Amino acid sequence: LYLPKGTEHFLSDIHGEFKAFSHVLRNGSGAVRKKIDDVFGHTLSTADKMSLATLIYYPEEKLEIAQREEENIVRQTEDDIENWYKITLYRLIEVCKTVSSKYTRSKVRKALPEDYAYVIEELITEKQEVLNKEAYYEAIINTILELGQADNFIVALAELVQRLVIDHLHIVGDIYDRGPGPHIIMDTLCQYHSVDVQWGNHDMVWMGAAAGSLACIANVIRMSARYGNLATLEDGYGINLLPLATDCEAFAIKFNTDYNTKDLGLDTKMHKAIAILQFKLEGQLIMRHPEFHMESRMLLDKIDFQKKTVCVDGKTYPMKDVDFPTLDPEHPYELTEEESKVMLRLQQVFMRCEKLQRHVKFLYSKGGMYKIYNGNLLYHGCVPLNPDGSFKQVEICGKEYSGKALYDILEYYARRGYYAKDAKERALGQDMIWYIWAGPGSPVFGKAKMATFERYFLEDKETHIEEKNSYYKLLENEEVIGSILEEFGLDKADAHIVNGHVPVEQIHGESPIKCGGKLLIIDGGFSKAYQKKTGIAGYTLVCNSRGMRLVAHEPFESTEAAILKESDIFSDSIVVENFSRRKMVADTDTGKE
Repeated sequence: LYLPKGTEHFLSDIHGEFKAFSHVLRNGSGAVRKKIDDVFGHTLSTADKMSLATLIYYPEEKLEIAQREEENIVRQTEDDIENWYKITLYRLIEVCKTVSSKYTRSKVRKALPEDYAYVIEELITEKQEVLNKEAYYEAIINTILELGQADNFIVALAELVQRLVIDHLHIVGDIYDRGPGPHIIMDTLCQYHSVDVQWGNHDMVWMGAAAGSLACIANVIRMSARYGNLATLEDGYGINLLPLATDCEAFAIKFNTDYNTKDLGLDTKMHKAIAILQFKLEGQLIMRHPEFHMESRMLLDKIDFQKKTVCVDGKTYPMKDVDFPTLDPEHPYELTEEESKVMLRLQQVFMRCEKLQRHVKFLYSKGGMYKIYNGNLLYHGCVPLNPDGSFKQVEICGKEYSGKALYDILEYYARRGYYAKDAKERALGQDMIWYIWAGPGSPVFGKAKMATFERYFLEDKETHIEEKNSYYKLLENEEVIGSILEEFGLDKADAHIVNGHVPVEQIHGESPIKCGGKLLIIDGGFSKAYQKKTGIAGYTLVCNSRGMRLVAHEPFESTEAAILKESDIFSDSIVVENFSRRKMVADTDTGKE
């Protein structure tokens, strides 16, 4: 109870950018570099500190480069190489001592790599009773070198520093969609020592797809096609999409530089086929649930094929494309026999994909709609509000809910959609998961509509606007933010809200710190798709025993550049709050427990 509290690390809206995510995890948003500064102060040059930091982030790769350099420099004697190893090991041991000092001996022991646990413990523990300490430690290091274990030992120490510098990781939503590697991020999180997840709307739609919701499956495939990421489904999860190929025009793929354009023709066809399927399936779902009040999203029956127009919200607009061979104007929401077969086949594939099911079970076991942790409230999106700042009432299954109760009921149904044994209850839960993804009353979506149809088919940019919930206009209103904290049982005097979902446009002078530091929006655009809008490549939040700081990241060039040029992406640190006294474990949830 009387040790300093561990460091919490908050990340949000990673959107499949696994390389940038991995780097931020390795460098602890600058926490590793800060520890190196604390330990060595002015006794090491900036270049040496950068070199040591890079070795801690990428030990195996860095050692490989060091060995190549040794081979090239014939003049280097055995002594030089041995000296480099000795100096490096001593430096790493010093950093390990510092990062392990605020934990109990037992906690550090559990974090130690099995093969070297005994030796590392000897090296990082001060031995008052040994008279000739220097000789004792030197003997251990010499033995490591003699046994040819120096490389493995350096890797073990570097990974220990990465592990101890962050005590707990919070992912405030949106691991999936847009970037190429959400499955790699999920594999990393499944192995992580201490983590929780607040579900984002993009995570929800994947959870619905894994549960077997046809509307969610169609959305997942359409977005993968739109962002040139079908490889995530096909290679990452082994989901075969070939049944989908039919024909098209208005469905250009937004691809990034490493996209294989030879697939473009086929992917474009699949993109169109799945989009039409999505609109049909969503139409059926909206008809099943009049309480969703989403009839305005049913647009297939509003198309005039002769005039090539569509009626949206009472206004008629010309359409870019009305060539939909699978659409029956008399029964626009009915699937053709072929489409039904395709969807059932895809449903089987999604539900039988072992890796996807493992990842989604992890999201259910470690996640939720919101999290209260150490006096802070974490959620993705917004608490739905009316324009006057009062909590918006949302109808769910015939009853009205608002505030915390709305989150709780939606989470209840999201869990039933995956785990319920009763088929009817499970189907209702899956429809609710889709509503959480795209419904106007959903906290994680937070908009009046998702204008997918309009963006594909209508030139008029007015129709593309997705109106945000009033919450976003009231972010600086202390009374409103205070009432949200109180609604979730928190003290509005010293609690914070940590919020993901809406990119902060730093490029236009927008600050992620709202309402005098009560509310922190930490989506700064990990996703390359947002970086033009935000001007940076993501915020992360670090909360340790002394205070909270936001870190703004520069765009991540590549893992190779980080290793070879020793370029880090930690750029700019903004202090949110310095605690008046150092926070101890006694002040945390674990302490209370």
